[in-house]
Amino acid sequence: MGCSSCSTGKDGQPKGCKNNGTCGTDGCNKLTVFDWLSNMSLPNGEKPFDCVEVRFKNSRKEFFRNSENLSLSIGDIVATQATSGHDVGMVTLTGELVRVQMKKKKEDYNNPELPKIYRKASQKDIDIWQKCRDREEEIKKRAREIAIVLKLQMKISDVEFQGDGSKATFYYTAEERVDFRQLIKDMAKAFGIRIEMRQIGYRQEAQRLGGIGSCGRELCCSTWLTDFRSVSTSAARYQQLSLNPQKLAGQCGKLKCCLNYELDVYLDALKDFPGQDTKLFTEKGMAFCQKVDIFKASLWFSYKDEPANWHVLSKDQVLEVLEKNKKREKVASLEEYAVDNVQEVEKVFENVVGQDSLTRFDTPKKRRSNRNNKKKKRSNYKKRPTKNA
Repeated sequence: MGCSSCSTGKDGQPKGCKNNGTCGTDGCNKLTVFDWLSNMSLPNGEKPFDCVEVRFKNSRKEFFRNSENLSLSIGDIVATQATSGHDVGMVTLTGELVRVQMKKKKEDYNNPELPKIYRKASQKDIDIWQKCRDREEEIKKRAREIAIVLKLQMKISDVEFQGDGSKATFYYTAEERVDFRQLIKDMAKAFGIRIEMRQIGYRQEAQRLGGIGSCGRELCCSTWLTDFRSVSTSAARYQQLSLNPQKLAGQCGKLKCCLNYELDVYLDALKDFPGQDTKLFTEKGMAFCQKVDIFKASLWFSYKDEPANWHVLSKDQVLEVLEKNKKREKVASLEEYAVDNVQEVEKVFENVVGQDSLTRFDTPKKRRSNRNNKKKKRSNYKKRPTKNA
């Protein structure tokens, strides 16, 4: 995602806003929320909501109380309260929608211990913050080297500095519990800052780092998805997808979250649909279900003795045969029903090129100019013997 004024320069900095992901139009940010109440005025006597949403590095968002009654808008850089010192982040949402977001995330906006916003960030605060951000990649690389030397089974995926540069949070993933006490001592000695280790899941790691999915778009978890629901292989079975781990897994190594997007529609369609294990009894023999097409409401059956010969039946026809089987009645054969479903498709040939010629992209042959012919005639005329000779 990028705002309309952004374009990458030689050094990786955007040319338009030149804020490296913190532009005021809020188009370069992750997990943005459209404030559809921004153009509406408050009723008479109603005070504006005194809490704001602030985003820090990547997808970390927190709520703060605007106790100083600062005039804040989306895109403002603010200095916020931290455990020790202060942090620097960007305002992503203000007004009544913050109350809605806090209810959604089960945050108590009446809590007196809610952290506060100190002030709008000065240029000095932004310079210190940017200087710390520039050190993160180097420190992350050094921290990984220390972890390898200590033979710890963990992966340090991201480093986030506090706004004042006094503390760094290291996000890591691990399969089992890791004893990183010695790691913290070595890193604190090497970097001279306070260290906090925070373990995250593989989906949270993909959310923080971002990337491009197999669909060609940015990852849903890093752009708009905030709640991670459990995804099982049954979601792929209901949608009749091949159980290929390489295609069904996302960049986090887990099943793709988008498998749940259309699952409810498939489940509603399958409520009155015959099951995959449906068996039909005919006088010709017993038939098994081989394939189901939910969109066309069709099922393919084959006899037990002829598994390669499939017959297509509609959903209503299958339900009709099942109803007769319940009454211990057998139909003659599946061919009687399948004949009605055969539709001859007329071949329609269209001029896909239109009025253009197929050779319109070929380079036209250049006509030889008459100059070469004239030169040859002149040379031949000069070679002719004269009468005096």
